[in-house]
Amino acid sequence: MKKNDTQIGELILQKLKEKNRSVSWLAKQVDCDKSNLCKVLKYSQYIHYDLVYRISQALEEDFFAHGTQKLKKTNGWQNSPQNVVKFTTL
Repeated sequence: MKKNDTQIGELILQKLKEKNRSVSWLAKQVDCDKSNLCKVLKYSQYIHYDLVYRISQALEEDFFAHGTQKLKKTNGWQNSPQNVVKFTTL
């Protein structure tokens, strides 16, 4: 990973700060232990899809868009049908 790449956890922490919310608040919203959530956001390079989904809902932000934009930029992808990934929830 390049030094200028922003980790998903960093993006989430930035949004929390912008919205004047704490990690404690977010942990309650996503039904997660505060200390574990802190570790994941600060130190993990990867965050499980389900947790990102729940965080996106709690903060009303699309944290998947960052990864999608990065894919498009890196691979020159367009929004053609063969390049669109659909996510569904159960």
